[in-house]
Order: sequence, then C-alpha cells, then structure tokens
Amino acid sequence: MLANPLSPSWLVPPADAAALPAHVWPSSAARTADGPISIGGVALTELAADYGTPLYVIDEADARARASRTREAFDTAAAAHGTTATVYYAGKAFLCTEAARWMVAEGLNIDVASGGELAVALAAGVEPARLGLHGNNKSLAEIDRAVGVGVGAIVIDSMVEIERVADAAERHGRVQAVRLRINSGVHAHTHEYLATAREDQKFGIPLSDAPDAVAAIRARPSLRFLGLHSHIGSQIFAVDGFLEAARRLLTLHAALRAGGDVPELNLGGGFGIAYLESDAAPAIELLADALLGAVASVCGELSIPMPRIAVEPGRTIIGPAGVTLYEVGTTKDVVVTVDESTTAVRRYVSVDGGMSDNARPALYAADYSVALASRLSSSDPVLVRVAGKHCESGDIVVRDAYLPGDTAPGDLVAVPATGAYCFSLASNNNYLARPAVVAVRDGVARVIVRGETEADLLSRDAFVNHPGASTQGETL
Repeated sequence: MLANPLSPSWLVPPADAAALPAHVWPSSAARTADGPISIGGVALTELAADYGTPLYVIDEADARARASRTREAFDTAAAAHGTTATVYYAGKAFLCTEAARWMVAEGLNIDVASGGELAVALAAGVEPARLGLHGNNKSLAEIDRAVGVGVGAIVIDSMVEIERVADAAERHGRVQAVRLRINSGVHAHTHEYLATAREDQKFGIPLSDAPDAVAAIRARPSLRFLGLHSHIGSQIFAVDGFLEAARRLLTLHAALRAGGDVPELNLGGGFGIAYLESDAAPAIELLADALLGAVASVCGELSIPMPRIAVEPGRTIIGPAGVTLYEVGTTKDVVVTVDESTTAVRRYVSVDGGMSDNARPALYAADYSVALASRLSSSDPVLVRVAGKHCESGDIVVRDAYLPGDTAPGDLVAVPATGAYCFSLASNNNYLARPAVVAVRDGVARVIVRGETEADLLSRDAFVNHPGASTQGETL
C-alpha cells in the first residue's frame, strides 16, 4: 500500500502489522496462538481484565537482565584498562521499592534525586552506602537526612551546597564523600529540554569555576572529594558527546591531582533507547568500550592513572522493559489539507489514558510506537494518531503510527518502551487516578505499585467528609 502523505518520512506502512520489533519491545513480548500480545508469559488481555486500563506493565526478567548486562559491560570494559566501574541505576527513570531491590540484586547502586526517592530506596532496604544523591536545589532537610543515614556520595551542584553538606556532616560527626557536578559545555544531540550541559543551564558548575569549588571542598575536613561528575543530557545515541565531555573533565581532573587525590570520574548517564522501529540505539557493550577506551586514551596523553569510573544509566535498563496498555474508546477520521490539490485522512484513536500517564510527548515531542494488543487483524493498516482523553489538544500518546484499519472501541492497544519517565512523570490531570504498575515474569503477574482510586484522590481534599477529616476542612 502507498504511504499516507501525512506520514513522516521515517514511518512506513508495516509489512506485518502483528510484528513486535525486538529492539523496541520487552524481550519476552510475543503473540499468543490466538492473537493477543503477551509479556512475561501473561496475555495483556488477562492483565486488562484483572487490573484494568491504563496499566503499566514491567517485564521483570527483562529489566533485571538489562541491569546485569550493563554492570557486566562496564566491569569488563573497566578491567580491560586496569580500573573498576560502578553502575548507579538512575532512580528518576522509574523507582519503587521492588524495582530498587531488583537493581541492587543485580549488582547496581542507586542514584536518587530527591528526598522522596531517597525514602523509597531506604524503604526497599538498600544500604545507604550504595546510594548517591543528586539535585540542583537539595533542601537542608534532604541534605541532613542523606548525611545522617550515611548516603555513599552526594553530588555538589553549586557553591552554596559545599557549605550546606559540610555543615550537615559536622553535625552528624561524619566525613561525607562528595562529587562535583561540572557543566562541561558539551552540547548533546537531543531535545533542548534533555540537554543538561549547555552554558545557560541550571545544572552544575562551569569548568572555569571548578578549581575554586574543589579547593573549598578540600578546605572542609568533614568532606572527602571523590571526583568530577558530568551529565550531558538524555536519550543520546551518538557517543561523541560523551567522549568530548570525558576529555574536558579529564583535563581538569589532571590539574586537580596537584592538590590532592581525585580517585573517580563519573560520566553520568543519558544513553538512548529505541522507541521506534527506525531507531538504532548502540549496544551497551559498545558504549562501555568506547567510553572506557576514550578515558584510557586521554589518561595516557596526560600521563595520569586511570580513575575509577562511575555511570548512571536509567532509561536503558527500565525503558524497554515497560509497556503501557490502553483500551480504545473512540475513533475519528479527520480530513487534512496537504497542499492546494491534495487532502489526506488521519484517524484519531482515543484511549482511556494520555498525558497523565505519559507526559513525554507533550513535554518534548517524544515519539512512540503502538500495536493492537488484544487480537490479530487482517485489515490493511491506516495512519493513526493515538490521543488521550484529557482536555488538552496536545494530549497525544503516539503522534504517528499505523494500526489495522478495523481497530475499534473496546480493542486494547499497547505502547512499548514506556518503562522510563512515564510512571515517574504521571499526574492527576483532570483528576484521573494514576495507573497501577504490574510486574510480570514466568507467567505470573503481581502488583508492585497499587493503582490509585477516586477515593485516594478525594482523601486529600480537606472538605470531603472521610474518616478523620472535618467537614469544615483542616487548618493548613
């Protein structure tokens, strides 16, 4: 069939509408004999019947395998250059107590970026020494708690934090290990809102200010300087940005060694994944080899020893392991003028979720794939735009995709690669309750985060008459 003229150039009608590209879907994704998609040996139709929709589904075995593979890739690459590597799972991608336990069981540490994420990791039983705390504006309470429980490392993001962390460490009688986040000036090839190392940026300290900051850290006996930290952005495929950031940081790293030990270099995360069949994300082994090789090469040029390496991937571990399941509510054909002589039809397929469970398309025009999940179809594919149910014209889940032409109300559709930054960015827009998160493995499904109910939403309203609340409201 001919492509719809409204279709972007990268999107072509599928040769097999039932196919599930392996680099986009969880490793266990398959079609059952009668047509529905299954994840972790559980049919999505069964999950919808048991837990409702929208529903976040995480392939536990896939997530854990990706965590283990990442650790092994960096361990192997580091060992080849005579050093060691520590992999921190970036909890901001997706965090709950069970996910934290998975990561630790696979040999990863965990990076948290708020007091709430710290609370989740501690509730999961993660040893505080295996945690790192990020954030450009950590509160005094967050810093005090992190130091008090013995968090392994705190990333200093501004000059004022040096004093705050040092004072907290003195109060608790500790020597707190810290890293210094550097704004390297490297411009990652990604969406503007995902690039985090440009000069006009809230994160980090400029390279030129770093020597003074490190001197201030070293002047406080309650602080121990681990090394420099960099994070150039997110959803990055090309390795050149990481390599240039490493080179700039190592030049500074070498200069700082004159004033004391600099045992570590943290290169952050931001590695990209495939959201679309046309995406080609590099294998984690290739990334690890390239990064460690570049560090070794620059260290050789500068005649300095290889530091310990730390990295902070999140999306590459949990993103491909997640799928979001929706029920179709309505379909609508819209005639669009392409040019003076051409019109085309775009079909809107509206589902029972949207920007409340996946804010990424609205935030930075993120693209996703979609598949009919509840059955097989022999109908020709048509160009669709999967829309949410919120009162926002920008409430789009999948901007451009092909679905079978007979996709209809009551069908289930599944959006892959939603394990990262969907649950963590979820909201109650239009007072929709946030979905449950269900982990599947070996034919067994279990809830790892309970879905919200309307009662949960109303429980926070001070003027709703519920047990323990006054009908006259509470004094705030």
